[in-house]
Amino acid sequence: MLLRTKRAAVLFGLIAFLLLLDLVQLYGVASNAEYADKAQQQIQITLTMPRERGLILDRSGLPLTPVQPVRYALCVPGENGYSRLFDHVAYAGQAELYQKRNALSPFLAELTKENVPAGIHCYQTSRRAVGIPVAEHLIGYLNGEGSGVSGLEAAYNELLAGAGDQHRVQCAVTARGRLVDGLQPVERISAGSGQSVVTTLDEPIQRACEGIAVSRMQRGCILVLECATAQVLASVSVPQYDPQNIAASIAAADTSLIDRASAQFSVGSVFKPVLAAAALEQGLGWYSAECVGAVEIDGQVYRCAKSIAHGTVDLQKGLAQSCNCLFIRLGRVLGGESILTMAEALGFGSKTRIAPGWQSSAGVLPAQNTLHNSGQLASLSFGQGQLMATPLQVAGMMNAIANGGVYIEPGFVKGIARKNGAMEPVQQMPRRHRAMSEKNAQSLQKMLAGVITDGIGAEAAPQHEAAAGKTGTAQTGRYTEGKDKSEKMDHWFAGFYPAENPQYTVVVLQDEQTQPITGCAAIFAEVCNAIYLLKSN
Repeated sequence: MLLRTKRAAVLFGLIAFLLLLDLVQLYGVASNAEYADKAQQQIQITLTMPRERGLILDRSGLPLTPVQPVRYALCVPGENGYSRLFDHVAYAGQAELYQKRNALSPFLAELTKENVPAGIHCYQTSRRAVGIPVAEHLIGYLNGEGSGVSGLEAAYNELLAGAGDQHRVQCAVTARGRLVDGLQPVERISAGSGQSVVTTLDEPIQRACEGIAVSRMQRGCILVLECATAQVLASVSVPQYDPQNIAASIAAADTSLIDRASAQFSVGSVFKPVLAAAALEQGLGWYSAECVGAVEIDGQVYRCAKSIAHGTVDLQKGLAQSCNCLFIRLGRVLGGESILTMAEALGFGSKTRIAPGWQSSAGVLPAQNTLHNSGQLASLSFGQGQLMATPLQVAGMMNAIANGGVYIEPGFVKGIARKNGAMEPVQQMPRRHRAMSEKNAQSLQKMLAGVITDGIGAEAAPQHEAAAGKTGTAQTGRYTEGKDKSEKMDHWFAGFYPAENPQYTVVVLQDEQTQPITGCAAIFAEVCNAIYLLKSN
């Protein structure tokens, strides 16, 4: 009996042990399952802020595309983020907060006010500042996604897009979208290349020229080049446009999106220095002719402005008075081939390289065989006919004269600035060659100085030091509407300053104007005055 009782007790104990073991195993399974559930419920999400964009700088490192700080707040569902942030975001942000009030994951809301309620995670990055634009036609604009669409922004988009830092926020959240207890969001920063595009622009000169253009011109262009390098110090095109409101400019009929510096126009008498240069190079500096106000070529009558008779005219007087008759006769002596050769040497008929994938118009030089026609040759000789050119080409021509006869292709970009401050020059070097002898260039400089001191360009005289240059008025073949149709003309003044030891080449264009309110020569003088004041301080 006792033995039977002991056996029963042992059996009972064994059964109890086995039951306890099963319970332990079941608890372990349950615990592991609960742990697994928690692990599955914990989700890692990454929120990305817009990448900071690289800068475009002027020649001395001043930003032409400034940035401003931008702050974001982490809005977490179930933590009253919607109501707590409502008064700290813009109107559009308020709408987003309302729409996402029941979201199942955190999101970033851009802040517009300081003093965010305590306990809300905030992060700071930067983006392009909305301010007074500068050189907008050259710099270009961005689309809604922050990519360059035009100008240097488009030409260097890949470089600029990867230049700034990328800010991200990593969060561990539950399946309900709340932050996991004890795990704070972590900000990760991926460093960009730190590169910037360094232009040739001189920001103070650029701003001064923009002010002059806006106050004096309805439509047109101002260019300023550094004589020794042909680097563009200022490039202004009006009407201007708002880079923050492109749609308005696209819808408008004011042609404000056209960059007039690189577009082609009728040239007129600013082309006459080309013939004078060709004559000097061929030893015809002595050439003169009698002007009675008009000249007949193969039955076609060509006139000087207002049919003024200039009498005996040499190259000096011909440029000073812009005598069409002299240059028409000179053109017949030179021949079409000689004129075209000099024009090409001075940059006409060739595109100006502005940036990778971006070139100016090539303009139009008549084919040599067309100049066998006496009428075509006569028209070219005073800058009319088929001839078309860009302000950049006219600037390149005038700069070659100012630079002792050496033509240098105008340039807009100095290079790429590295994060460490080192400068990588542009790989595409400007075209450079001698277009005329230094002696002949100096002779031509003196002749062009006479245009202002003794000729029709008196309005171009600056207040300080003398200048040199050439006027131009070109027929366009386009007319105003209405009863009294008037031809729209392209008006020019191209020159350099000072006349002795030239430092700056300046080109002023006003396109399709019947009669500009302020003449191009007077605007040229204002630009020279501004440069003098800026550089003397």
